[in-house]
Amino acid sequence: MSDNRALRRAHVLANHILRSPTLPSNLSLTREVCLQYSPPELNESYGFEVKEMRKLLDGHNMEDRDWLYGLMMQSNLFNRKERGGKIFVSPDYNQTMEQQREVTMKRIWYLLERGVFKGWLTETGPDAELKKLALLEVCGIYDHSLSIKLGVHFFLWGNAVKFFGTRRHHEKWLKNTEDYVVKGCFAMTELGHGSNVRGIETVTTYDPRTGEFVINTPCESAQKYWIGGAAKHATHTIVFSQLDINGTNQGVHAFIAQIRDQDGNICPNIRIADCGHKIGLNGVDNGRIWFDNLRIPRENLLNSVADVSPDGEYVSAIKDPDQRFGAFMAPLTSGRVTIASSAIYSAKVGLAIAIRYSLSRRAFSVTANGPEVLLLDYPSHQRRLLPLLAKTYAMSFAANDLKMIYVNRTPETNKAIHVVSSGLKAVLTWHNMRTLQECREAVGGQGVKTENLVGQLKGEFDVQTTFEGDNNVLMQQVSKALFAEYVSCKKRNKPFKGLGLEHMNSPRPVLPTQLTSSTLRCSQFQTNVFCLRERDLLERFTSEVAQLQGRGESRELSFLVNHQIAEDLGKAFTEKAILQTILDTEAKLSAGPVKDVLGLVRSMYALICLEEDPSLLRYGYLSRDNVGDVRREVSKLCGELRPHALALVTSFGIPDAFLAPIAFNWVEANAWSSV
Repeated sequence: MSDNRALRRAHVLANHILRSPTLPSNLSLTREVCLQYSPPELNESYGFEVKEMRKLLDGHNMEDRDWLYGLMMQSNLFNRKERGGKIFVSPDYNQTMEQQREVTMKRIWYLLERGVFKGWLTETGPDAELKKLALLEVCGIYDHSLSIKLGVHFFLWGNAVKFFGTRRHHEKWLKNTEDYVVKGCFAMTELGHGSNVRGIETVTTYDPRTGEFVINTPCESAQKYWIGGAAKHATHTIVFSQLDINGTNQGVHAFIAQIRDQDGNICPNIRIADCGHKIGLNGVDNGRIWFDNLRIPRENLLNSVADVSPDGEYVSAIKDPDQRFGAFMAPLTSGRVTIASSAIYSAKVGLAIAIRYSLSRRAFSVTANGPEVLLLDYPSHQRRLLPLLAKTYAMSFAANDLKMIYVNRTPETNKAIHVVSSGLKAVLTWHNMRTLQECREAVGGQGVKTENLVGQLKGEFDVQTTFEGDNNVLMQQVSKALFAEYVSCKKRNKPFKGLGLEHMNSPRPVLPTQLTSSTLRCSQFQTNVFCLRERDLLERFTSEVAQLQGRGESRELSFLVNHQIAEDLGKAFTEKAILQTILDTEAKLSAGPVKDVLGLVRSMYALICLEEDPSLLRYGYLSRDNVGDVRREVSKLCGELRPHALALVTSFGIPDAFLAPIAFNWVEANAWSSV
């Protein structure tokens, strides 16, 4: 054959140069020497019931989730494509920004027509809220732009009307919002103010002659910025603005303003510009808004917290401005709840793809002429992915716990929800970004290809670390809340109650000096070391702040100077809360394989948190020898979790179609026939 003649010629030339033996004349290239894809299911066993594990991970509404997965897989609107003999659905990220925006809106219409959003604003109670959260999570697994577009409309605009408004607003707006008769957005962030909502510069005054509020953008830094939906689709917005009544600033309030008519024309006295192309989320039409003496009816003030009478008198049952501002901010907790949960599902997608790939892709041999080794059989590869897998499991339970607290909230639990959601939103979104980066690297060059998702998802989800509260600011809020609780209890000489600080009513735990394998895996030891870390950091933080205040510094400056220990404390609080949720989950299980594997996962989560935290060594909770013991135990746990890797990612319950071609037959998916 011509191929063999060419090969023999090349070999003769090489032999002439290298003086190596001549090529056998009977050489032929056969298919047997080529790599073949082998499904991991052929060699990997399931050591536990994956359906039972999925129930624990998803936590609620599995049938509703599977129904929505099915709706998406049925429609070509969700970009069905065949790769390697399997059908996949994922957005076409090669589309222009304008195309991505339009197809995102078309997908919303498709889901609306099939009743996906029924009751999202008009039904109440924990069950209705949990169903809504479950369906939003599925939308986010398919496309972050889709879930953000829905989140702005229902959770920001819709919840603002629901919680900031009163009956007159509910009757006028909620059903129309649920049916997309109006398309809402949420104008809080400004060019000059993001996390510092108190400092926003948009100004609203009241004109008693006409019974109207007048909204103005007084300077360029006051333009509303990053407003999802504003650039193209939204007809109405919630405007957050300083309210000036007779020359007195009453603080930030929320108003309803129409920005487009039903034909999509921008309303008078409003200017709107596009924020432009982004590193991700290009299916969301983020825009900028300026208000030029925009007049709105007096009734458009969302007045559950405060109101203005027809003759211009400001009235509120909450006299303290700080408490009034807090009342306005409290309902926004839902954003942090949904972001925390969404981040974990993103990490699950990345891990499912990377681990499945590592169970079929081989590289190098460990013996001469031996077979190449599966990626996940290398200890280094296990170290890269399996601790992140364990963290994702633990954080999944924490996200479920947060949702349960949120949907069953009472006025008494609002403070705890704010603190816990702030910590979890920060830690879980940071974890997602780290996980996606590791998964991208773990699949090599295939991770750069858009259709394989893991690289693309980094850009799609990066924004989570800063929107709905910058993560570093949120961690400082956690520390300030713990500080206030500590000072209050000490001042009143009362025991600690709430925020998980009850352990501080007991004597300080004493850790053993020698850490054996059984000690390190003991749930009581893990609880003790996490509690000791939080307790010590809280005491150090309050002591440092008190010393500075004693020298005449303000409390705010004292907090700022101690930002590093504040962040350590916020992390310690959140990681302890996460550990408690996996312990609670474990405690509810009867003896068996699921509980056994979950015990390994819990130990891996606890020990990798200890290994990665320098404060344990910095403040002497563990010795250098102890830290070495922890590191060796993490490596042992990697080996013990390795046989369960496929079962653990299968338990995520994410349909194959929502993963990527490299998670399955990556050879066939890249064959010439697929070009």
